[in-house]
Amino acid sequence: MTTSTATDHAIGGAVPRQRHGIAAMLHDSWVVAKRNLRRMTRIPEIVVFGLMQPVMFVLLFSYVMGGAIQIPMAGASSSIYTQFLMAGIFAQTVTFAVAGASAGIAEDMTKGLVDRFRSLPMTRSAVLVGRTLADLVQTAFTLLVLALVALAVGWRIHNGIPRMLAAFALLLLLGYAFSWIGALIGLSVRSPEAATSAGLIWLFPLTFISNAFVPISSMPHWLQPIAYWNPFSATVQACRNLFGNQIGPVDSSWPMQHAIVVSIGWSLVILAVFSWLSVRKYRSAAG
Repeated sequence: MTTSTATDHAIGGAVPRQRHGIAAMLHDSWVVAKRNLRRMTRIPEIVVFGLMQPVMFVLLFSYVMGGAIQIPMAGASSSIYTQFLMAGIFAQTVTFAVAGASAGIAEDMTKGLVDRFRSLPMTRSAVLVGRTLADLVQTAFTLLVLALVALAVGWRIHNGIPRMLAAFALLLLLGYAFSWIGALIGLSVRSPEAATSAGLIWLFPLTFISNAFVPISSMPHWLQPIAYWNPFSATVQACRNLFGNQIGPVDSSWPMQHAIVVSIGWSLVILAVFSWLSVRKYRSAAG
């Protein structure tokens, strides 16, 4: 009996198929994604602590600061502000997943996982694609739980299920694009601790110089154009339109009038640029 025949019998008579190109990358990416998803189930603290921060933001902003924040032509009340707030919290949640992605990849790098993957017959980009897909699944679960919490504190959807699903699709697209920024950060630093800090420090100004928590019209005039063209603002405005949560007057700026198109455009540009940079960085680190 030849070695090939013995191997076939060992796996039940099935002959492994040779995969090439896109098929090989997709298969390898799925294998890596399953590995990361299993890790999340074995270490549930990763998911639990990832949920705590956005839930705390919802409760604090709704009940502590909601009654003090004035929305133009709508007044100041916790119930009104909750409708205004939730699209911003959803968007903040998907983008803050960058910190987890960057720390996870940095940890894999420091533990020598890159060297192990190098010894396997797999496509180089699959390591990052699989990791970001696993993070996308975790982000989707977090959004689901957060939406249930939001409904409990008074948030409502007014434009039907299809538009709601479109809004969550925009959020997941933005989150997936930002996860590639996290991948690049994780590949560029020397420790998971540094990756966590580097993944968060720039997100705070990005999320707060936007329409997520206050109307852009309340900001200084020189800051408003930055907020209008912020990719975060476009996604938040698009989600408010799709959820039916537009409170007060709609901004007349071009990005806010075409928020869905701008949101998709920003997400695709970020995804294209940072996925290319991340794969290039990974290949040089593993080469």
